Amino acid sequence: MFSKAFRVKSNTAIKGSDRRKLRTDVATAFPTLSNEQLSELIPNREELNIVKLYTHKGDAVTVYANNRNPVLFEVEKALYVTVYTLWSYPDLLPAFSTWPPVLQKLAAGADLMLPGVMVPSCGLPQVQQGTVCAITLVGNRAPVAVGIAAMSTGEMLAAGMKGKGFTVLHSYTDHLWGFGDKSSPPTIAPLVAEPTELESTDDDDKDEEGHKPTSDLAIAPALQMDIGNLSLQEGDGCARLMEEEEPGENGAEEMAEDITEVQLEVEDGRTPQERMDELLHQCFFHALKCKVKKSELPLLTSTFLRNHMFSCCPEGQQLDIKKSSYKKLSKFLQHMQQQKIVQVKELNKGVESIVDIDWKHSDIKSFIVPEAPTAQESKSEDGEQRYHPPEIVPLYGVSNKMAPLFQESGHKKGSILSSSDVRDIIISYVKINELVDETNKNFVKVNPILCDCLLDKSEKDEILKLKWDHLISRCLEQMQPYHQVTFFGQEPIVRKGNLHPIDITIAQRSSNKKVTIVKNLELYGLDPQLVANTLQQKVQASATVNPLPGAKDRVQVQIQGNQINHLAKLLLEEYQLPRKYIQGLQKAPKLSRKK
Repeated sequence: MFSKAFRVKSNTAIKGSDRRKLRTDVATAFPTLSNEQLSELIPNREELNIVKLYTHKGDAVTVYANNRNPVLFEVEKALYVTVYTLWSYPDLLPAFSTWPPVLQKLAAGADLMLPGVMVPSCGLPQVQQGTVCAITLVGNRAPVAVGIAAMSTGEMLAAGMKGKGFTVLHSYTDHLWGFGDKSSPPTIAPLVAEPTELESTDDDDKDEEGHKPTSDLAIAPALQMDIGNLSLQEGDGCARLMEEEEPGENGAEEMAEDITEVQLEVEDGRTPQERMDELLHQCFFHALKCKVKKSELPLLTSTFLRNHMFSCCPEGQQLDIKKSSYKKLSKFLQHMQQQKIVQVKELNKGVESIVDIDWKHSDIKSFIVPEAPTAQESKSEDGEQRYHPPEIVPLYGVSNKMAPLFQESGHKKGSILSSSDVRDIIISYVKINELVDETNKNFVKVNPILCDCLLDKSEKDEILKLKWDHLISRCLEQMQPYHQVTFFGQEPIVRKGNLHPIDITIAQRSSNKKVTIVKNLELYGLDPQLVANTLQQKVQASATVNPLPGAKDRVQVQIQGNQINHLAKLLLEEYQLPRKYIQGLQKAPKLSRKK
């Protein structure tokens, strides 16, 4: 859930009533907490903040932070604890152990599969499907992840410890952990003895007479696991000990990769080779549709792979043609040539180039470009940071006139809210004060507070009811405009007023010459000098950067001629800015039609 960066909507100090309600909810959700532990987790006087955020998938999450560290988070009215809390109360949740190399996969967003769960001699904790559980590493009882059991303990054992075990919500080193002080897990000794070193040799595992090794932690033979080499057999579906190789660090990494591969295969039913074939096709069509330009042809196949296909690989995945059914790029391109998508020629011995591309081919036209940012799109070929359009959210401040209406919800003058927050507060106010019209529920009765806040003097004696949409639109009009701008990889910035659009105008100079002037590029994170240089190369015309009259530390870009068409292509297509934030595009010269 927090494997990628999230967007913070608000961060406010908790109110006394909310603090008391939270303590009651925590006591209900975690009944094993004593009153003393509950007071430590939710103190009466120490700073406790409510952080509302949206995950990269759009899920709304409420996080409760104590001294900056997130201690609880709430998703769909269900409370969960963070690893920071579990480090203080390691026995709060039933715990399942896994191997250290698996942690990296969990932090990247993978769920925990049952082949990666270590079965102790005392047996697994008894849980039901949907139970919130802690995930620890072998040799340390400090939890490193929080997940939800995908099946009961009995079902896990009946399935031969094969399949998806836990849906991981949060883990050590993910972005929710990074929201706190980024401390490391403490070392907490296990309740039962575990091997301090994960070693397995012929002498240790089995002697010549076939006796099992003596250890405080005995694992059932059908579930024996060697961290050096994990091999899942279809016959028993469990981890078997491979005695031929001695384990080491590389073996541990291979085990984690094997677990991930098993997870993916269980989830979609495809082999690793089939998934690599799909990734290869995705990167190929993505590169043809968005990266390669006609002016680049002929294009060396090695350059095409290195500069275009690799940059289209989604984050968290790695394109490896050797693991596909084609094995070689040349064989894959031959297949694409047979489909008449590209034309490949051998210029010299062993040197091939793409000489032609059919961009009108149905496979290219029907390909849908993934919306998620790719692994290398944030950087250009020369290593410079690519431009990412900012995320812009309109906000509304409670004005002095509107303060009485928002007083019941605990918001004072100057409180900044989103449009959905305003809507929820208004709806709640109307329902609490029973203002919905009994004869027509599409209307709301105007009480004295609504009258003072929303109506003009001339309307106070005439308007007794308002439609729901008129009521909310009037509320938004009476509030102070704010806006929040979030640039890629940075904290959100909230400013007063509406965001000024990028302003494009045409000015007349001496000798009836026209120039194009562009303002407000800085507000959208664009470098005016870089924009000027880019336009100068595209249109082969002089472009300069001058101070903006009447504005301190602001500049404007000036280009010879009417270059609005080129600006529109640059801002809308390359920088992917929404059209509503660009003003003046209608002044572009009409392109002459070729006869």
